[in-house]
Amino acid sequence: MSNLDRVFKRIEAYREEIIALQRELTSRIALGPDNGGGGEHEKTAYLKKKMEELAPSSLEEIRSPDERADRGYRPNLVARWDGKTAYPTVWVLSHTDVVPPGDLNLWESDPYQVRVEGDKIIGRGVEDNQHGIVSSYLALKAIRESGEALKRSVGLALVADEETGSKYGLDYLLKDRPDLFKPDDLIIVPDGGNDQGTMIEVAEKSLLWLKFIVTGKQCHGSAPERGKNSLYGAARLIVGLEKMKKEFSLEDLLFRPPRSTFEPTKMEGNVPNINTIPGRDVFYMDCRVLPQYSLDEIIKFAETLAREVAAELGLSIDVKTHYRQEATAPTPSDAPVVVALTEAIQKVKGLEAKPMGIGGGTVAAFFRRAGLPAAVWITEPNTAHQPNEYCLISSVISDAKVFAYLYMGG
Repeated sequence: MSNLDRVFKRIEAYREEIIALQRELTSRIALGPDNGGGGEHEKTAYLKKKMEELAPSSLEEIRSPDERADRGYRPNLVARWDGKTAYPTVWVLSHTDVVPPGDLNLWESDPYQVRVEGDKIIGRGVEDNQHGIVSSYLALKAIRESGEALKRSVGLALVADEETGSKYGLDYLLKDRPDLFKPDDLIIVPDGGNDQGTMIEVAEKSLLWLKFIVTGKQCHGSAPERGKNSLYGAARLIVGLEKMKKEFSLEDLLFRPPRSTFEPTKMEGNVPNINTIPGRDVFYMDCRVLPQYSLDEIIKFAETLAREVAAELGLSIDVKTHYRQEATAPTPSDAPVVVALTEAIQKVKGLEAKPMGIGGGTVAAFFRRAGLPAAVWITEPNTAHQPNEYCLISSVISDAKVFAYLYMGG
């Protein structure tokens, strides 16, 4: 039996450990202040202890100041294990924060207490992003327990704030500690993929969140002539914004889906009672835009539509940019990290992986903007942000083998 086979055999025996880790991580609720929580402290403290068990060459907690969070900061954890060759280092960067569960009536169980059904582990965060945390950690644990050597140095980074912009997570790390990552490192972000594990994400669309503030005049529901119903304006504008799909209809087959997407999402509450006509409505739109378009032209088109609706209904409509992130240059398809991942997936899974682009945003964009080629990869059922989010134990095991292959140099 080869050294790699011994490591794989140990990984295959980790079913109960995978469940236990997911249970512990899920119960430590890691919601950032923007999502109604105090931050990622409890979850990060637990993971710090797990990292210490593997005797890292270095381990540090990098604190990003955030006065809204518990203790006034957001925790980021960086651990490194020296291999036979110091560089390049294989970095796996996952995020510790999760999104809120949403409507609890849509969950079949407590979202923060994992439920196991055969190969499925169900709970908030088990896929996004604990699948990546667990698989990359257990790959290293199996190597250490087997007494095998790391050919490459390995780094595990666990960052805060991915779900709400990364200001206090990777963005902070890259500015505060530019020495951590190097251009020739193999940087993997296990936060996106497909259910076969054959998609290596190398490009992302631009991300734009727009906020629409519709202002009319509130009045009694029995006397609509005395007011201006802002809800009519919001509804009319939401329908009108469908024109954006036709206006910006280019396709790029690198991406899945191949077109830009424009979707109204969150709507703030207006009046608390039925018999009052609202005078103010606020809603948001999530835009994922192909790199061929500038975000400024998207904003300008939305503002024009808003002015037309406002003039027609006698309302005031303000369009605000809630968040924007321009698309970065993609990671080249022949970058060392893509080549190494492709080889590992073929050797472990027997499948041919393919570089692709996505509409979703990941922290890989921050790496690419800093001139650090990064690849996003994991085997996932794509249930992130959904009720009854789940991951597959079998996929965690197979992905841990891929990471082990990379850590040991093939």
